[in-house]
Amino acid sequence: MKSSMTDVVVIGGGVIGTSVAYYLARRGVRATLLERGDMASGSAGDCDGLVLLQSKRPGIHLRLAMESRTLFDRLMEELPVPIEYRRGGGMVVIETEEEFRAMERYVQEQRETGLEVALLDIAAARRMEPGLSESLVGAAYSPLDGQVNPIALTHGFALGARALGARVRTHTEVKGIRLEGGRVTGVETDQGRFSAEVVVNAGGVYAPRLGEMVGITVPIQPRRGQLLVTGATRPMIKGCFISARYIAAKHNPELAKGKGEGIAIEQTESGNLLLGSTREFVGFDRRTTVEGLRGIARRTVAVLPGLSDLNVIRSFAGLRPYTPDGLPILGPVKGVDGFIMAAGHEGDGIALSPITGELIAQFIAEGRTEFPLDPFRLERFASSPDTAGRELNQDGADAH
Repeated sequence: MKSSMTDVVVIGGGVIGTSVAYYLARRGVRATLLERGDMASGSAGDCDGLVLLQSKRPGIHLRLAMESRTLFDRLMEELPVPIEYRRGGGMVVIETEEEFRAMERYVQEQRETGLEVALLDIAAARRMEPGLSESLVGAAYSPLDGQVNPIALTHGFALGARALGARVRTHTEVKGIRLEGGRVTGVETDQGRFSAEVVVNAGGVYAPRLGEMVGITVPIQPRRGQLLVTGATRPMIKGCFISARYIAAKHNPELAKGKGEGIAIEQTESGNLLLGSTREFVGFDRRTTVEGLRGIARRTVAVLPGLSDLNVIRSFAGLRPYTPDGLPILGPVKGVDGFIMAAGHEGDGIALSPITGELIAQFIAEGRTEFPLDPFRLERFASSPDTAGRELNQDGADAH
């Protein structure tokens, strides 16, 4: 069997794995990126491109997203392909008075974290976005929200990494991870062996399978999101929209009962609108459903009535890597030296991809990070310090 030497093996050719490979290569670390299919063939190719700050929980989650946003500006110049990043702002649309009251507290907490955000009544919101329904109560607005082409971003990271010396291997499936004395020594694939002292698990919804190869439990579940795509049309919206429904439910769980799903709306540079989405625990089933797509159409038209004049040209579904507390799993794993987690971002993978790659690369190269990783470590799920990563508490709040 063929054998190859490298410093770091990154497993997973989605937006997180390619970002890690890119930032490692920028630091001069020899990295090999392994993907069992094509680049962006998983969640990164089956999602919208929202780069949202408002959807992040006030505190450490939002601070991480704010750090990530600053890197997007540089990526527009650094990466070898256009990534279609736009800073058009975003709105969290509010449909009921109960949600508005909950959002008052939420917006205040986000301001205290440092986010530029304002709470608007519906008249003010419609002055900014005239297409919004008059039936809405209001919206929260941040000029810092934006969007990007997730497939272009993923390929940009991969091509950028390769240009800086990283090896990128597609159609290479990892069959096992080698350990000696509790330390990673490399991986076995269907294309040969790769020796390395560090392995990064950026497997997304498949991260638990890679965890099993080193004897740990990774509490990530696939959570399906269905989306609709309309035909290209004139610019209908200036920014992007999400629903306050889930955010409000964090502060008042009663609001979640009987309310159904929230919404997400963005318009791409080509003029198509992406409408989403569902949140379903259906295993690894990536099929769309009539019920799910009809629900998306009904909810998005209620927010943006002009959508009723457009034709839907396609639908698709992707799997988000959900964690019990809604935060990604980042950093080293206790008891398995050299095994690094970079997974579990659920719907935040696109927005958090630059900062994830930068922090993981910094930790591997320097043994430290400027932004604390402790809140994101796998061990936070452990039932006790002695069982870190091996016996996990599956309880936790919903993720948005």
